[in-house]
Amino acid sequence: MNKAIFPILLLLFASLAYSFVDAEQIHHPIHKDSKINWLSWEEAIELSKKEKKKIFVDVYTDWCGWCKRMDATTFQEKHIAEYINENYHPVKFNAEQKESITINGKEYKYIKDNKRGYHELAAEILRGKLSYPTIVFLNEDMKLIQPIPGFQKSENLEVIMTYFAQDHHKKTPWSAYQKAYVPMKKTQD
Repeated sequence: MNKAIFPILLLLFASLAYSFVDAEQIHHPIHKDSKINWLSWEEAIELSKKEKKKIFVDVYTDWCGWCKRMDATTFQEKHIAEYINENYHPVKFNAEQKESITINGKEYKYIKDNKRGYHELAAEILRGKLSYPTIVFLNEDMKLIQPIPGFQKSENLEVIMTYFAQDHHKKTPWSAYQKAYVPMKKTQD
C-alpha cells in the first residue's frame, strides 16, 4: 500500500512545487531568460512618446499558474517574442501590485479587497473582469482596444497579435481574419 502512495505523493509535491515558483523571478520586467523585452508602464509610456507603437500588456498575478505557464511556453517562442518586440511596447503588469501608476495624469492605486486586492488600472483595462492571464491591447494613444482573457497557445496568440498590430481590427471582422490567416514562419532559436 505504501509503495502505491509514494508515486502519487511525489507527483502531488512536484506539482505543488511548480505552483510556488518564484513569481518575481518569472515576472520581473528584465528577467534575463525572457525573450520579450518586458517594460514597466513608465518605460512604455516614455518610449511611446518617442516611437508610436501599440502597447501589449500581459496582466498576471503571482499566484496564477496559467500565467506562469504562458511565460514558460508561449512567450518563449522566438517568433512570438520577436513579433511582440518589433510591433509593440510590451508591458508585464501584476494586477495585484501595490505601487501606484499614473497614466495620462490619472493615478491608479491598489485597492485592498478581502485577502488579496487588485490594482485600479487592472480593473479598468480588464473592463472590471479580473481574469488572469489576460492580454490587453492599447492603441498608440494608450486607449483600450481589447482585452483577451485566458491562456493563449502560441498559434492562437500569433493570430490575435497580428490582428491588432496591423490594424485589421479596424476593417476586417475577426472571423474573416482568423479564417484567412496564414501562419508566420517560425524562426529557429
